[in-house]
Amino acid sequence: YAHFTSPIRRYADVVVHRVLEANLAPSPKRWNKSAMEEQAIHISAQERKAMTAERESIKYKQVEFMQGKEGETFDANISGMIDKGIFVQLKESKAEGLILFSDFKESFDLSDSKLKAVGLRSKRILSMGMELRVRLIEADLHARQLDFEMVEEG
Repeated sequence: YAHFTSPIRRYADVVVHRVLEANLAPSPKRWNKSAMEEQAIHISAQERKAMTAERESIKYKQVEFMQGKEGETFDANISGMIDKGIFVQLKESKAEGLILFSDFKESFDLSDSKLKAVGLRSKRILSMGMELRVRLIEADLHARQLDFEMVEEG
């Protein structure tokens, strides 16, 4: 079984193409298994580096785009939860940042599944995908980080 993506993006697919082509020839070619494994490990490591670089550059450009918009409010969805807060993704620009639980007027209990948080006093529920109105507090380009606060209703 082989699954192909664009060879421009994945060198591993080019290697598989070459092996298949060589083995469809009248006299199939034998490949050195350990050399192929070594090459596969190298390709995977390089691909991970490229994915990390892509994520970092996207985050950098998102923060750069948001600079100067501190104090503005945006429509967002909860896109993730960790022990210290919730991640929100802005609907329009897809920029993502964090709202710390410590910035709320009450403490929250985060479920083990990290899909929901419940306010200890109000029993207010924050859940994945929930729509929120948020305000940009800081766009830190050096840290590639956006910090938001929730705009309280009423």
